[in-house]
Amino acid sequence: MMLVEETQVLEAALPVEALKDHLLLGSGFTEGDLQDPVLVSFLRAAIAAIEGRTSKALITRGFLVTLDNWTAPDAQRLPVAPVQAITEVALVDAIGVATIVDPVVYRLQKDAFDPRLRPIATSLPSVPTSGTVEIRFEAGYGAAFDAVPEDLKQAALMLAAHYYEYRSDMALSQGCMPFGVTSLIARYRPVRMGMGA
Repeated sequence: MMLVEETQVLEAALPVEALKDHLLLGSGFTEGDLQDPVLVSFLRAAIAAIEGRTSKALITRGFLVTLDNWTAPDAQRLPVAPVQAITEVALVDAIGVATIVDPVVYRLQKDAFDPRLRPIATSLPSVPTSGTVEIRFEAGYGAAFDAVPEDLKQAALMLAAHYYEYRSDMALSQGCMPFGVTSLIARYRPVRMGMGA
């Protein structure tokens, strides 16, 4: 499986002013927006880190997942939630010719943790021999940061502030995430169970 983010979060959707308030940065100066590019980069990094830990898209955008075959004929899990819509399913043959699947043969099963592509009938269409299937979908809580649940918004601001405060510190270990952030995102993390569960 290969997941590609086809559209990027627009800079206008990022809470730069909220991060400035969170950091208690001064305002009213003639060069008040001088640090905006740095703050944008920390917000993007914080959002990406939270999305990576939770498998949730905070701000809605387009994704493409490419598979060699369905994981099951009656359902295909989607790697990011919450999925708002499936925009296209295409079957690609061995030489790269794509055939768009009619939307009347599949549906989206919405789920906060485990969204799936399901067939209307008994099974999803067959993937061509040595081919792939491409699923394009829109995932995220909304087009603006305001649509994100409050605890995830707080986690993103806290993590961006952490990155800002420690931007020159190379001694932090890999994967360092403040406890307050991990506790805020804990309930959004996917639950993984072993075979005996």
